[in-house]
Amino acid sequence: MPVIECPDQVKAGEPFEVKVGLGKEIAHPNTVEHHISWVALYFHPEETKFTCDRGRFEFNAHGEGAAYTHHAVTTSLKINKPGALHALALCNIHGLWESSKEIGLV
Repeated sequence: MPVIECPDQVKAGEPFEVKVGLGKEIAHPNTVEHHISWVALYFHPEETKFTCDRGRFEFNAHGEGAAYTHHAVTTSLKINKPGALHALALCNIHGLWESSKEIGLV
């Protein structure tokens, strides 16, 4: 499951950091045969109809060579309404996984 790490409440219009990773308690494999292909982050403001795409991060070097990717990303967001962050992650063997986290305004 993707793990979303960020404050529970933020100030409207001010940037805050969001980290999405996998395998916080149990490490997820990162080999050519078994890996996370991508992570996507969405925000759904309260009392609105549509979810907003905030970013998609691809991991293209899995356990090969002198440098390879690790399935975690950090980004910054600004929001003007409370709502929910949704993270999706695609494992090449086990398919699509989702988690979400509510964010309020101070």
